Amino acid sequence: MYTRDFNVDETGATHPLEQGGHQPLEDALQGQALAAAALAVGSNGRLAYIESYGCQMNFSDSEIVASILHEAGYGITTEAAGADLILLNTCSIRDKAEQRIRTRLREFQGLKQARPEATIGILGCMAERLKAQLLEEEKLVDVVCGPDAYRSLPGLIAEAESGQKAVNVLLSREETYAEISPLRLDSNGVTAFISIMRGCDNMCSFCVVPFTRGRERSRNAFTIEAEARDLYQRGYREVTLLGQNVDSYKWLNPETGQTERFDALLARVALVHPDLRVRFSTSHPKDMTDQVLQTMARYPNICKYIHLPVQSGHSDVLERMNRTYDREWYLDRIAAIRRWVPDCGISTDIIAGFCGETESEHQDTLRLMQEVQYEMAYMFYYSERPGTLAARKYPDDVPLEVKKRRLNEIIALQSEHSLASNRRDLGKVFRVLVEKESRRSAAHLCGRNDQNKMVVFGREDWKPGQYVNVLIEDCTSATLIGRVVSPGQMESVAVAAVQTA
Repeated sequence: MYTRDFNVDETGATHPLEQGGHQPLEDALQGQALAAAALAVGSNGRLAYIESYGCQMNFSDSEIVASILHEAGYGITTEAAGADLILLNTCSIRDKAEQRIRTRLREFQGLKQARPEATIGILGCMAERLKAQLLEEEKLVDVVCGPDAYRSLPGLIAEAESGQKAVNVLLSREETYAEISPLRLDSNGVTAFISIMRGCDNMCSFCVVPFTRGRERSRNAFTIEAEARDLYQRGYREVTLLGQNVDSYKWLNPETGQTERFDALLARVALVHPDLRVRFSTSHPKDMTDQVLQTMARYPNICKYIHLPVQSGHSDVLERMNRTYDREWYLDRIAAIRRWVPDCGISTDIIAGFCGETESEHQDTLRLMQEVQYEMAYMFYYSERPGTLAARKYPDDVPLEVKKRRLNEIIALQSEHSLASNRRDLGKVFRVLVEKESRRSAAHLCGRNDQNKMVVFGREDWKPGQYVNVLIEDCTSATLIGRVVSPGQMESVAVAAVQTA
């Protein structure tokens, strides 16, 4: 279960034992410097240090940046003190995220006093939004580079080193970085992200993404398939297709003259190999089609999990959010998921205390949660972002204490639903992809099942990248706990489960 805004600690939320899920990434990875051991040395003898914040797309972008820098001769390090280049890949979704990054930049200023030759740069959404303040007014950075300008980084670094202002935050209608092979940073060698599109055309009134990442454009499907195939051949066994709204993927196939949409892309990647699991994030309710659900049902290696943000359970609030669907439409999509993929795990995003939200509208969100019974949720209280439609059009008029109280009610209800969902899995056997050692115990491994639930089990002789069948014997609201059963034990387990039922 996901129960907090990663950048707002005062939500009072709990921290799960192990976490799956995709967007945003877990607290442990926020601001973490990632590196690949094989890239510790660059051809020019210089080292780059990259910290990443925010969602999966930012972490995926950091791998593209690392590839560009490595091609330019840089090694990649996890030690800022010895780096010639320090980069922060940033997030502007919430004010707390920006304040956290500003604090980090001031810390790096102290480091630069000791090593004046080091170059400090800011990448991503915050770079586009706050370029003037960061570069000229506060003088916290030397380089500012937006999400569509990463190819220009080597040139920007050279400009900064010559004493010039180095800025490129131009947004592009074409850039997808399609042919750049990302360097898999700090990878477990089992799971990887594949970016299938960039930007967003959904002008949700609370969101800065369309302004910081530009218009929507989809990547060449051949390059996506090739990247998935290459990952499988290198030992990876799960890929996550990433986009701000994957369901609106569309690409004109020059060989057929036909427009390929997301359901066709899903099938294309699923056919790479039956042992390559396929996930995707994030979906938008207005674009979630029955064709996508039918494709999920058709291919066993497409994971039965959908992240379908609702944001609010009341149609009037959804209209103020400019979500372009109402409560009834959303529930129709939930019904379609249950119809086509009955065993599908569903997670969501919920915002408490959006502009003008009444107590009755908040109660409708709780009622929708009761109706859907999500397995997991990302839950936040509303944080106004400058430049958005909501900031221009609606007063942020719900008092902070009311936002927090409503958020806590949402968290409490979701905790009940997550625990109930996990308890329903007791006695079931799931096929789990072994990912890594459990953070809580070196004697245990963990991995996720099809429904994106984290499963913890005994270490034995299993290795990351293997599939195991795990009988669930215990659980928390966040984690399933079990033991591996052999194929020979499967029949007796199934009989016991039937007798218990």
